[in-house]
Amino acid sequence: MLKQLVVAASMAALAATIPLRAEIVEQVLVKVNGEIITKTEFEQRQVAELRNRPELAKAQPASLELQRAIAQITPDLILGAVDELLLIQRGRESGYALGDQQFASIVENIRKSNNLEDDARFKEALKQEGLTMDDLRRNLERQMLMQQVQRVEIMDKISINDEEARAYYDQHRTEFTSPIEITLREILIEVPTSDRGVNVAQDDAARATAEDVRKRLVDGEPFARLAGEFSAASSKANGGLIGPVHSDELAPQLRDLLAAMNVGDVTAVLRAQRGYQILKLESRTDSKVKSFEESRGDIGNRIGEQKLRAEREKYLDKLREQATITWRNSELQKAYETALARRREASPSNSQASAAK
Repeated sequence: MLKQLVVAASMAALAATIPLRAEIVEQVLVKVNGEIITKTEFEQRQVAELRNRPELAKAQPASLELQRAIAQITPDLILGAVDELLLIQRGRESGYALGDQQFASIVENIRKSNNLEDDARFKEALKQEGLTMDDLRRNLERQMLMQQVQRVEIMDKISINDEEARAYYDQHRTEFTSPIEITLREILIEVPTSDRGVNVAQDDAARATAEDVRKRLVDGEPFARLAGEFSAASSKANGGLIGPVHSDELAPQLRDLLAAMNVGDVTAVLRAQRGYQILKLESRTDSKVKSFEESRGDIGNRIGEQKLRAEREKYLDKLREQATITWRNSELQKAYETALARRREASPSNSQASAAK
């Protein structure tokens, strides 16, 4: 059955339009507390995910590439679909709902942000997405229910104390190190090229010019003035200035070259892609470990993200244990169980337990 889903999604991914209202009895893939996830709904999830992969835009429906991509995304998609339904059901049980005024406000914001304040254009935009106003409201309410449940049941219960933050900082101190920043100046003497490649005489002339410019630099002439006069690089407008850039963004060979230089030094003439280049090390800031206080905000975000993920997974496991999940597709059930096992294996709580051992 999963193969059938793969083929169906392959065809749908390349179709000009996706039928949202099938005129046949809908096939049920799984029931979660009596609510269903249908074949059509799940295929739409597959198609939406595939559209985020531009490398598949020209893939043929029966291509091995497309089928592999669908097989790859299916486990996480079906796990996510069940998770969403569990959260939505919990939201309804808690009495959450999208009120008329709240819906109208959200729609107004959508229209303004997309420049669709004209009713006709807004309706046409909905039509192009295969949506009605009822569909839009249902989708927005589902999102609101999930967000509200996660905020109240999970996020509001997460806290980070000073001891946890300091322990994280001590264990990850190297991650709070500011990189070395380097500012350079450059002069590029360009070598003309043609369909026949580089002319040897022109290459020799460019190198001779570069060597002469370097000699004038060493003799004390201002780098910015000579850059403005000779350089073919766009940086000539700024006196050849480049940066500041992080040293780890540079090519290893250049990084090693600059590491051996003092501020103010000028390189030998270097062969570059477009010609011959001369660099000056204008400034360099040393690497520095940020203090705990400087890193506190970043630490809070990192720990918060870890706790949120772990608590969300525990909360979903609790909802899953209380739920009645009935599968009508054994292959899809296996995909779901594979994704769930993979998630639990990668859970932050498992990682912390392994580290403790």
